Amino acid sequence: MANSKENLNKEQIITNIFSVRGVSVMIDRDLAMLYGVKTKVLKQAVKRNLERFPQDFMFQMSEEEFKNWRSQTVTSNSPEKMGLRYIPFCFTELGVAMLSSVLSSQTAILMNIEILRAFSAMKKALLTNQEILLKLALIENKLGSHETGIKDLFEALRLLIQPPSKPRERIGFKPEY
Repeated sequence: MANSKENLNKEQIITNIFSVRGVSVMIDRDLAMLYGVKTKVLKQAVKRNLERFPQDFMFQMSEEEFKNWRSQTVTSNSPEKMGLRYIPFCFTELGVAMLSSVLSSQTAILMNIEILRAFSAMKKALLTNQEILLKLALIENKLGSHETGIKDLFEALRLLIQPPSKPRERIGFKPEY
């Protein structure tokens, strides 16, 4: 039962990791839900400890980013349906790690560990994909350089297979009659 709960948490966490400004982040509302606190409580704790959250740990979306993010995640506008009314804070992996020192409940600590594991798993997957892409690029380069050699070989084979266009003169002893 615990293993399925961990998998559920990991899936739930990974679906709540977004890319904003080219950085993988989690939104304050999603973190609050995972930690079992209200978003307002999480934001208050962060604001009381702003010196712990430099720009590479946490930032607030711009209005343009917020509009784009809302349209991509299909977040409702009505408060009854849990839509976002305020521009959210975005926490990077480092910011999520710092949250554990600000929110010291047992639930927050355990969830923080799972979130950091999810970030780590995503990094490993990304590195694996990059390695595969590099290997494919190397193979493509090798094939590209061999392609002209293969074309030349096929052209030479075509010439050997085709009958000559003019009759060849016989080689060797020619009797004179």
